[in-house]
Amino acid sequence: MTITQKILAKHAGLDKVWEGQLIKAKVDLVLGNDITSPVAIKEFEKASFEKVFNNEKIVMVMDHFVPNKDIKAAEQCRICREFASKHNIIHYYDVGDMGIEHALLPEKGLIAPGELIIGADSHTCTYGAFGAFGAGVGSTDMAGAMAVGYTWFKVPAAIKFNFTGSLKENVSGKDVILNIIGNIGVDGALYKSMEFMGSGLSALTIDDRATIANMAVEAGAKNGVFEVDEITINYLNSVNVTRDYTIFKADEDAVYEKTYDINLSEIEPTIACPHLPDNIKNVSDIENEKIKIDQVVIGSCTNGRLSDMKIAADILKDKRVHKDVRCIIIPATQKIYKECIKNGYIEIFIDAGCAVSTPTCGPCLGGYMGILAKNEIALTTTNRNFVGRMGHETSKIYLSSPATAATSALTGYITEPK
Repeated sequence: MTITQKILAKHAGLDKVWEGQLIKAKVDLVLGNDITSPVAIKEFEKASFEKVFNNEKIVMVMDHFVPNKDIKAAEQCRICREFASKHNIIHYYDVGDMGIEHALLPEKGLIAPGELIIGADSHTCTYGAFGAFGAGVGSTDMAGAMAVGYTWFKVPAAIKFNFTGSLKENVSGKDVILNIIGNIGVDGALYKSMEFMGSGLSALTIDDRATIANMAVEAGAKNGVFEVDEITINYLNSVNVTRDYTIFKADEDAVYEKTYDINLSEIEPTIACPHLPDNIKNVSDIENEKIKIDQVVIGSCTNGRLSDMKIAADILKDKRVHKDVRCIIIPATQKIYKECIKNGYIEIFIDAGCAVSTPTCGPCLGGYMGILAKNEIALTTTNRNFVGRMGHETSKIYLSSPATAATSALTGYITEPK
């Protein structure tokens, strides 16, 4: 079996599972946010469920429109707040004690290898960076799982990605996953497990892995999962994961539909052009086009971690953002925000002319904190560049790494980091 199939088999109480099999599996964690949780709560109450299966295994994070942008957003959070209070949900995170969900949960030590996490958010696949199975589900599935503690799956087939080599300077996990998606396409892993392994893992930080796993869904994948190694264990220790967990490795004779060998040393700074994440080019190939940008966003569940903030700060230090560019920087959690303050990053950002926000998903989904006007162009470290994703339907979104985004914020056009 593959890594994913072993995790699913364990949670289904089976010795073996196979591709296409329908199973009922126990969940270790059920996640919702301020957009998806109210729908789940409505279905929970409609089904006349009276209690949750485990008040310590449900997480609700108010992160998409928090602090609330309007009355509707406030009402959604009120529904979540009241439900969490009624059912004594231990892991409820709101204004001042929250963060972008997929950065917050690992930071809180809520994710460990071999665990099964479902979330009513498509980027729940992020947790594969830590050797777990994470998958997005609908709000009705979330409602059922909150009540009974299990849900159903169709066991996915798998694709292996074998990493070798190491990354060049100014190249990061974002460039790696954009290359992969550009290679296989946005439907190249449709309802499949993307499994990452190989000698090149040692060149990828835990943050690189989180970025790669986060965007597995942009290739259509059910989940993405990394083989656990010393880097994983060191991270788990750093966030005080002390409970027992199981590390799974794929069998030598595990069946993979395809295997891709990826030499990390060959990857260059990469950009995804409008309007799909697989429309990639090397930044160097389009730099001469001098594509003018109106807005830069550095943050999101994809690239809002402390290492991303450091990359941006190192580039922006003692410089000034181009006069025609609005640069918005969003640390992914309050802890990351505090570290940015301690390290002097916030002062660097402000002195450079950037706006710094409390943690929020806001601009990524065209919610608030950076909506695009007609025909505007954004360069962003987020994960989707669909038509109208960040604002007006005629606006355009380019996806990049924090290094490319920060460098381009200074020049006013898409520029390769040096």
